[in-house]
Amino acid sequence: MRKKIALFPGSFDPITNAHLDIISRALPLFDEVHVAIGLNSSKTPLLTLQQRSDILDEIFSGNSNVTIGTYTGLTVDYCKKINAQYILRGLRNSTDFDFENAIAQNNLQLTPSIETILLMSSPGNGHISSTIVRDILKNNGIINHLVPKEVINYL
Repeated sequence: MRKKIALFPGSFDPITNAHLDIISRALPLFDEVHVAIGLNSSKTPLLTLQQRSDILDEIFSGNSNVTIGTYTGLTVDYCKKINAQYILRGLRNSTDFDFENAIAQNNLQLTPSIETILLMSSPGNGHISSTIVRDILKNNGIINHLVPKEVINYL
């Protein structure tokens, strides 16, 4: 039987508790979850690629079902490279749905063998985003309740 492999792509700048919730809820659904940092040259990151990768390595070091990676280019091309049949994404609200729906439909046209799986945020996580975390941090606010402790160690 073929392994069920999912890719959870994102900038993870920084990874948030909402990201962790999606990953932990996805682990029972798949044999492997690849958490991959997609590089977007149009964004100026808070954390370097190496820092984001190190943080993810620390968080998931004890979980053999999670693999950390980085990629550039199309997400479906990276899926092919790692033999992932699924793209995992989290939804906080209807705005996320509209955005993710458009991407999922285009990915399906590019590579019909790769399905997008959308998981709703757990209650209490729908307000968390990396953008909001960066904005709070930029204005000297406290983010401890929004991110894992491994992120705090790098800031």
